Amino acid sequence: MSGLRKSQSHHNVNLWIVPLKMSLAALLLFAITMTPDMLAAYHVIHLPNWFTMGGIDDARAILGAMLGCVSTVLALIFSVALLVLSMVANLFGPRLLYRFVQDWVTQATIGLFMGAFIYVFLVFLVTHQDTHSSFIPQVSLITSWFVVLAAFGFLVFYSHRVAMLIQNPDAIGRIVDDIRRAVDRTYPSNGAQHPNATASHTLPPKMTDSMIVQSVTSGYMQEINHQLLLDGANKNHVQIEIYFRPGQFVLKGEPLASISPPSHHGSLVNLIERSVTIGRHRVLVQDLEFGVAQIVEIAIRALSPAINDTFTGIACVDLLGETLTVLAEAPKNDGRWYATDGELRLQVPPLLVPRLVKQAFDQIRQAAADNPAVLIRLLSTIGRLAPRLRRQDERAALIEQAAAVWQTATSKECVEMDRKDIGATWQQTRDLLEGSPENDSRSALKVFA
Repeated sequence: MSGLRKSQSHHNVNLWIVPLKMSLAALLLFAITMTPDMLAAYHVIHLPNWFTMGGIDDARAILGAMLGCVSTVLALIFSVALLVLSMVANLFGPRLLYRFVQDWVTQATIGLFMGAFIYVFLVFLVTHQDTHSSFIPQVSLITSWFVVLAAFGFLVFYSHRVAMLIQNPDAIGRIVDDIRRAVDRTYPSNGAQHPNATASHTLPPKMTDSMIVQSVTSGYMQEINHQLLLDGANKNHVQIEIYFRPGQFVLKGEPLASISPPSHHGSLVNLIERSVTIGRHRVLVQDLEFGVAQIVEIAIRALSPAINDTFTGIACVDLLGETLTVLAEAPKNDGRWYATDGELRLQVPPLLVPRLVKQAFDQIRQAAADNPAVLIRLLSTIGRLAPRLRRQDERAALIEQAAAVWQTATSKECVEMDRKDIGATWQQTRDLLEGSPENDSRSALKVFA
């Protein structure tokens, strides 16, 4: 096997592709607008008298002024972008930098000003006068004015976008939106080929005559093309098992998958190569745990002694509650994909909600050990999740987290008022968790109102 599939373009963090494309578009626009200017210069066509921006001196003065302001603003945009990235790394963590680098408004703004600079510079070069002739590209000159005007108009939208992106609720909310989209991609509705499509399916005994496929590279499992693997397994009547789920780290030479029986291993090894994406970074395509980890990272940074931002920590807890609700309401996935005839064809380690509950609350509870406000919000959020997480293992995970928060709160010295508030919230949460899972969400809202 030549190597597992590396990250595709939508996984990569590139700030230069869109500006490069827009710069090439500026060259194309220059060629288009120069065509009528050249035809007018050779008297093939006639431009109206009102279609002019003055003589050669006026044209070069206007173009020089536009070059100066565009180049200055372009340098300013780069400075602002680097400043924003520095702020993001400090406030949200380096793992969230890619969100701001990949923002289309930032890329389009840089590309628009780079394209405007290139276009105006080219128009400036061809605008000349000598002892024999003069050439004033009137169409290109007027187009330059519109291009620069559009660039500065977009700059206003860019400033608004940056102001919104660096706000904590907006940044966290975008992560939740990405998790919703990742859930739709991870658990598509495709009938009998969906995990758990038929409740009567049982896992057959593990085959001993299987062939191990080793990983030829190290990195994080980023994406698995389940449908491609399922189609290949159906075609060859084999069972494929992937040993890692998206988000787990794979070592070079480590067993990555197995094929049972191994009679068609040649073509299937290539199929696994095309279907599995391994890269240096975790990405929120199918790695739902990574989305939870991003919100947790924002919370523990906000609760660190250097920042001590309780309100951001509370906002993270609220949105983690929303995230867990989204994940709990997603189609249940045991990691098994079946053929239409009921045969097990593909198996992948599932990501269970109890693990996500632990991932969501453990580190925040530890970081907020001396913060009664966050501990109270943790308990109330767990209580409000109780009617939503109905499975026994999910409720057990909530009970475990609530008990851990209560134990953390009682292990610290706090004033009497805080102790009473924590105790009251703990009692309300415990009553909800010990009650029937059929309680609706209105009961939880009434308790914590």
